[in-house]
Amino acid sequence: MRPSIFRFFQFWAHKPITFTASFSSRASLLSASSSGQNITTSHPNGSSSKMYSNSCETLSEDPSKDRPISDMLIDSFGRMHTYLRISLTERCNLRCHYCMPTEGVELTPSPQLLSQNEIVRLATLFVSSGVNKIRLTGGEPTIRKDIEELCLQLSNLKGVKTLAMTTNGIVLGKKLPKLKDSGLNLVNISLDTLVPAKFEFMTRRKGHERVMESINAAVELGYNPVKVNCVVMRGFNDDEICDFVELTRERPINVRFIEFMPFDGNVWNVKKLVPYAEMLDKVVEKFTGLQRIQDHPTETAKNFRIDGHQGSVSFITSMTEHFCAGCNRLRLLADGNFKVCLFGSSEVSLRDPLRLGEGDDKLREIIGAAVKRKKASHAGMFEIAKTPNRPMIHIGG
Repeated sequence: MRPSIFRFFQFWAHKPITFTASFSSRASLLSASSSGQNITTSHPNGSSSKMYSNSCETLSEDPSKDRPISDMLIDSFGRMHTYLRISLTERCNLRCHYCMPTEGVELTPSPQLLSQNEIVRLATLFVSSGVNKIRLTGGEPTIRKDIEELCLQLSNLKGVKTLAMTTNGIVLGKKLPKLKDSGLNLVNISLDTLVPAKFEFMTRRKGHERVMESINAAVELGYNPVKVNCVVMRGFNDDEICDFVELTRERPINVRFIEFMPFDGNVWNVKKLVPYAEMLDKVVEKFTGLQRIQDHPTETAKNFRIDGHQGSVSFITSMTEHFCAGCNRLRLLADGNFKVCLFGSSEVSLRDPLRLGEGDDKLREIIGAAVKRKKASHAGMFEIAKTPNRPMIHIGG
């Protein structure tokens, strides 16, 4: 490790940290927004801007109006799960601190991972039951040799409206034209810093330039929006929030600021968490005309537009303002385990009954029972931090 990077690591890991944002102004901002009022924000230069309510009315859209939703996908709280995230691999070509422990992870032997045919078989079962959105994750999904063929098969499933992918962007640029032709119609590219040296520290690898090239390639190929995921960590990249917002000025980029979340081995610390309210403050102080977009009830993000910007800005507030009430997501892991909550430790194998020759009815029974056991919400960030769970690279981003 270069000396400059080592010094930066020392700073980030050991610097005393306190929450010092302007709580009084933020408190009034969020209080007004939660009551449904319009908000006027003052700027240091004397200008002001109006920001709309931070709480959006629940939309009346019902996914069952499009296609019947099987009872298998409806939990005991009435939530309809129409979004399946499939982890294609546990392997990755980066080693991000918040995703993989320093000592690495023990990978599942290849024979125990789902094959292409098994992935398509299970996806077909979910889609025939009412799932209409599939997201491919990892590990890093683009390192799979059969990724284009998988996309083609999944996108051709009757009922799939959206085939998305979350990727680190290292090799995406070269593969994206063919992936688009294979039916991939939404991409999220992970990028936590605009500074190459910090990128190398966080990922333990080089490749910042290639990620930027992938973002550019996605824009040029007509993806709109191109979603950029940024995990915000105090003392590491919280000083870059407004620089990321600038990416949205001239191009259809949706920057998604994500609160730092605890997973096994990522040394989560609440002192490194930058709350949504504080991130929003930073944006409001710099940019005028911030307007809240009315979100779908199942939306995970709080979405905003900025006057004069082609793109948009979003906040994923899993820790400070969870969105469990509208959760419509299920997860199929690379080893065939089925997970109904990102932060829950409960899993059930679909691979084993599949390989034992069980039919669709039995698989639906297993899936439905797991969905019915899903809790109303996660336990809160401090309980999550104490609860055994897998590293993020095993679960899938």
